[in-house]
Amino acid sequence: MFTETFYVGLYSALMGFVLAVINQLYKSKCKEVDLCCIKIIRDVEGEEQLDAQQIRPNPIQSQNNL
Repeated sequence: MFTETFYVGLYSALMGFVLAVINQLYKSKCKEVDLCCIKIIRDVEGEEQLDAQQIRPNPIQSQNNL
């Protein structure tokens, strides 16, 4: 009825959708997430500090690149 190509495409689309939802949930910086019986509490401030450190270039590395 359906071919392997269809199932591979469907699986790829579903995985892409799931990854996109996870990406948006991470970017949203919600402190609490409650889905059915699962409750997740995040340390948003700590994550923001880690993200800021990753974005800022290290001055020692930038001098070595010159």
